[in-house]
Amino acid sequence: MSEDPHAAGATRRGFLQSAGALAGTPLVAGPVHAATRSASEQPPAAPVALTLRVNGRDHVLHIEPRTTLLDALRDHLGLTGSKKGCDRGQCGACTVLVDGRRINACLSLALQHDGDEIVTIEGLGEPGHLHPLQAAFIAEDAFQCGYCTPGQVCSGVALMTEARRGDCSAATPDVRRTGAIALTDAEIRERMSGNLCRCGAYVNIVDAVRVVARQEGVA
Repeated sequence: MSEDPHAAGATRRGFLQSAGALAGTPLVAGPVHAATRSASEQPPAAPVALTLRVNGRDHVLHIEPRTTLLDALRDHLGLTGSKKGCDRGQCGACTVLVDGRRINACLSLALQHDGDEIVTIEGLGEPGHLHPLQAAFIAEDAFQCGYCTPGQVCSGVALMTEARRGDCSAATPDVRRTGAIALTDAEIRERMSGNLCRCGAYVNIVDAVRVVARQEGVA
């Protein structure tokens, strides 16, 4: 005796309906354990004290331990030159100098830099007395909206120190060499690759860095 196709269809429909209902049923009942909560859902920790030395001045702060260096600079010290772009360490808009080295401030906790020498864009120059690279960015029209410019300038200042020190990059022809490395256009592009410009001013950014590199004898 053949199976009734309508009955078989009803059985399949019933099965799918039941499976759909089960899919929406939570497997574990009861409250979620605190350890499974995301960091944003955890209650704030007690503030801790630290001293940030920024642009030559000491600042004593009492902040939540998870505060990033970027948030400490912007929200606690009012130094908004360092920009929050991606907040993931991908765009470089938050680049600052720590003990002479460039870092992404959004990826670093403020507590890690208690006592370090931190320089932001505000500490490189000021109106009427610009840093040479700031002046070159203006002269070479190396920006449009300007949002990424503070990070670009800080990164450009650092890469000249790196080249003078002899630090190699992926564009360095011979990594066995010692001494200063000439900042060719390829070297500049590679060393600035961590700083994104959504306006696409890359050609003029390279020009600005090259101008100052020649002035400092590393081009």
